[in-house]
Amino acid sequence: MTDTEQVAPTHHPSPVRVVAASSCTAAIPIEPVVDRTTPETGSRRGWLSVGALALGAFVIVMTETLPVGLLPQIADGLDVSLGLAGLMVLVPGFSAAVSAPLFFLRSGRFNRRSVILVLGLTVLVSNAAVAAAPNLALVLIARMLFGATLGAFWTVVSPVGPKLVGRGGGTRAITIIAAGISGGTVVGLPAGQFLGNLVGWRLTFAIAAAATLLVVVVQAVVLPGIPPDGRTHLRDLVAVVTRRAARFGMAAGAVVFIGQFTAWTYITPFLMDHTQLSSGVISLLYVIYGCGGIVGSIVAGSLFKRGVIGSFAGAATVVAALLIGLAYLGSLPWLAGLLLVLWGLFWGVVNPGTLVWILDAAPETPEAASAVNVTNLQVALAAGSGLGAVLVSSTTLQMVFLTAGFMVLAAALLAAVAARLVTLARRE
Repeated sequence: MTDTEQVAPTHHPSPVRVVAASSCTAAIPIEPVVDRTTPETGSRRGWLSVGALALGAFVIVMTETLPVGLLPQIADGLDVSLGLAGLMVLVPGFSAAVSAPLFFLRSGRFNRRSVILVLGLTVLVSNAAVAAAPNLALVLIARMLFGATLGAFWTVVSPVGPKLVGRGGGTRAITIIAAGISGGTVVGLPAGQFLGNLVGWRLTFAIAAAATLLVVVVQAVVLPGIPPDGRTHLRDLVAVVTRRAARFGMAAGAVVFIGQFTAWTYITPFLMDHTQLSSGVISLLYVIYGCGGIVGSIVAGSLFKRGVIGSFAGAATVVAALLIGLAYLGSLPWLAGLLLVLWGLFWGVVNPGTLVWILDAAPETPEAASAVNVTNLQVALAAGSGLGAVLVSSTTLQMVFLTAGFMVLAAALLAAVAARLVTLARRE
């Protein structure tokens, strides 16, 4: 039996565009809010401001993914185990999970220009602190600060692009910001791998801090005053999680992210130690993986028109098979490379699927649905990294990937069950 939830909307929902990265997604309303402090619609400054936001997205995502390519070096440099070094990926997830709903509830009265600049400076401080930290404890405190910034960034920045250029340019503005997100995903891992080998992990984070400073300067020059939309309410968040379809989506999304990041956090040591690939080859594979994710996200738009839950289940099943394949066949370099590229392609469908599922479960409150999704997936990301840390410290890298594969398969099965029990809102 199919259960369709009927809810009388309190207001008309704004159209949204889904933007996805390797570890995060955001729902960005396309409908702009007109205000006289923003640039004239379609003006040059408006488009420059959108470009500055894309640069901010690039730096945020790059900073998020940098440690994955540097974990072996960081572990050696701080004289800790690989599992403990993996906490650099785990800790920001918990911070982002807490900060996303708090910013949704409490940031309604702050000018968005000021908020964006402060968030950029906070990323700068975090990267500089990691570069200089003498021990793991201070490194983790710096990454906790970054995680709080990450959750706030996706909550606050999401609606800003279309406001800068107006209704006619809203879609193009989102495309430009998405390019920054995708660029950070593609660059973060190989840049960390390359710079880490060239100058060491500390100088790599120092370079990231310098890049962040340049972005903040650009934003300070080109961004206009951007007034907030107004107050937000706790009841909007509660309304999302009380939907049956949303709860199924949250559960499937959490399980698939746990599986994904159990494996992804330790992909560099797996390819180095188990597959015996060189750093240069690994960096190239990361670039191809990221490009595959971009292609998968583009294809996902057409797949979701046929059915979000079914597309999610199918893509997750393939990702599970690829992870299990890596566990058993990852010692063959050419095959491991092929499986990694396909992993990126199909994860490009699964990742935005987690958000579209929640959005279609609560179509009249897209920003609240997005905030709930950010918190849910960041907790899952942290849990996955933590599970990977436990496994890599107590078993083998093969077991890490095998466990991850069965976790993702469980998410696919959960989605298959959900497809029979709930119906989502129709997506045009």
